[in-house]
Amino acid sequence: MKKWIKAAGIRALKTFAQTIVATITVGSAIDEVNWLNVLSVSAIAAVCSLLTSVAGLPELKGDEQND
Repeated sequence: MKKWIKAAGIRALKTFAQTIVATITVGSAIDEVNWLNVLSVSAIAAVCSLLTSVAGLPELKGDEQND
C-alpha cells in the first residue's frame, strides 16, 4: 500500500505542476495571471489523477499494486 500511495502521490504532483504550466498563458505578465483559477484547475487535475490511479499504476508491477 505504501508503494501505491507514493507512486500515486508523485503522479498527482506531476499532474498538478504540468497543469499549472499549461494554464498559464504564454506571454502573460505575472500580475495578469488569475492564480486562483490556475490553482483551482490544477487541484482538480491532481484529484482526477489520484482517482484514475485507483484503476492501477503502470509504474507498479502486478503484485506491488496489491501490497
